Amino acid sequence: MLGKIKWVNNLMANNSECKASVRFLNKQEIYKANQFHMSFPGYEKTPLRSLSHLAQLLGVSGIYVKDESYRFGLNAFKVLGGSYAMARYMAEKLQKDISELPFGEITSQRIRAQLGDVTFATTTDGNHGRGVAWTARQLGQKSVVYMPKGSSPRRLENIRAEGAEAKITDYNYDDTVRMIAEESVEKGWIMVQDTAWQGYEDIPTWIMQGYGTMAAEALEQLNEIKIQQPTHIFIQAGVGSLAAAVQGYFASVFAASRPKTVVVEADQADCLYKSVKAGDGKARIVGGDMATIMAGLACGEPNTIGWNVLRDYSEMFMSCPDWVAAKGMRILANPLGSDWKVVSGESGAVTTGALVELMQSEQLKQAQTALGLNKDSIVLLFSTEGDTDPDQYRSIVWDGAYPSYK
Repeated sequence: MLGKIKWVNNLMANNSECKASVRFLNKQEIYKANQFHMSFPGYEKTPLRSLSHLAQLLGVSGIYVKDESYRFGLNAFKVLGGSYAMARYMAEKLQKDISELPFGEITSQRIRAQLGDVTFATTTDGNHGRGVAWTARQLGQKSVVYMPKGSSPRRLENIRAEGAEAKITDYNYDDTVRMIAEESVEKGWIMVQDTAWQGYEDIPTWIMQGYGTMAAEALEQLNEIKIQQPTHIFIQAGVGSLAAAVQGYFASVFAASRPKTVVVEADQADCLYKSVKAGDGKARIVGGDMATIMAGLACGEPNTIGWNVLRDYSEMFMSCPDWVAAKGMRILANPLGSDWKVVSGESGAVTTGALVELMQSEQLKQAQTALGLNKDSIVLLFSTEGDTDPDQYRSIVWDGAYPSYK
């Protein structure tokens, strides 16, 4: 029997009299990150794909998917956060503003000589670690990457190919984060992690600002086709950094008229869903192996900064079994009519699966009504990764693994 999608309205967003500040994700801050990314050789906006035939089938005005499989040849969006955080760290060390360190300058021998040897360290399911390793190699520096148990060997090899010292541990994601944090203190590494806690907040904040480039690009691309803003955003969450970056940017730009946001998690790691379900404003933690195909979302401890933003501005939280992600992958890979094909991995496609189920399942009719999804709705989705595990991608899209039939 299939596991069910769970959902909860976020009453705290309506009741919060003192909302968390999203000033650190406003247009001015994200502009700095965007300018830094634009200085990279080969930078270009990733495509925003219109799925008009899918929108017609589901009864909404439009569905737009930001396809991050094209980002810097790395097949995922994660490099945006890691690269900007690493650059901001270097700027702080050099007592410079980030605007003074575009890619050509920050990778120069002169800057390298001023900084000396730096080792950047991180925990990852694959995409973030590859981005950190890639950036470290560009900077002429070293990187160490630890992956939680159950991680894809193919993703490990991709990270090693970027020059990192990398391994898969015997621990889950959150325990591996603790492991890398301890070793970073002992060995003088600079940890680049999007999980925030008391005393470790600057780098996670910079990572979130780096992710903002993707949100800003998406809004610009919508504006170019005469759409002022989406009415709804479905965004996936692990620790919540990406989701909060997108939420915070749109909340900053549009204030009270912001799009309605749905935060989508894997049901084996649904710490944010459980936090909202509790309704007391405190973040909850999920432990255990968190065995899900959505490796990028298999995180049980919320980013404290991101949680505050999501708690105060998001309308709904959904907890989804693996078959929802698999269904989203197959839908995007087999488009209707002239819709674009999108190669989307497990963590990238779960929002598509969730949207389709929300619009077609009688069991979710109440959630659809609560969100006001109708013929006038314009929905924005982010496919955050391509086929970063090609073998698993084929087993799902070609061979039908994790079927959604009842």
